[in-house]
Amino acid sequence: MFSPLIEDLIRALRCLPGVGPKSAQRMAMYLLEKDRDAAGLLAHSLQLAVEKVGRCSRCRTLTEQVVCALCNNTRRDHTLLCVVETPADVLAIEQAGNYHGLYFVLHGHLSPIDGVGPADLGLDLLGERLGERENGGIVELIIATNPTVEGEATAQFIAERARAKGVAVSRIAHGVPIGGELEYIDGGTLAHAFNSRTVL
Repeated sequence: MFSPLIEDLIRALRCLPGVGPKSAQRMAMYLLEKDRDAAGLLAHSLQLAVEKVGRCSRCRTLTEQVVCALCNNTRRDHTLLCVVETPADVLAIEQAGNYHGLYFVLHGHLSPIDGVGPADLGLDLLGERLGERENGGIVELIIATNPTVEGEATAQFIAERARAKGVAVSRIAHGVPIGGELEYIDGGTLAHAFNSRTVL
């Protein structure tokens, strides 16, 4: 139906999460029909990002620097380290604005079925970070993996190794969201909320 170049563009746009054939087609038509300047800017920015953006050598988040701005920030608490699954998780926590420690990004979770082991998640580097004693070293490891079966297994695996190095380990709470109504909360979330209850 479309020329080969347009078909290639539609197919390329479908690699984005949540973008199906119709959405990709609408995006392609909009960029080519209505805003070619934006299309050029998008192509240029994407090409630059692909060429220049890598992983921070300390926390493994996405950055074009060897060490990212968060790791280089002397005002952050270097005794706290929060382990997350993705760079998007770092962004979400930063936007919440109440955590001021450092991060470690796994880029996934343990999944033997998919062939994802500790080495794939950079757990050797995490072990080195936990063993560092400069500036007091890491005092507390905060695990913020997703509350899935794989996320929980990953959390347990990391917690055991952190405790072996004498580092205190905590897990972010999961449960009823602020503003949520109990009748609409699923059973698993409610059970977790009861098990993780705190004293007032």
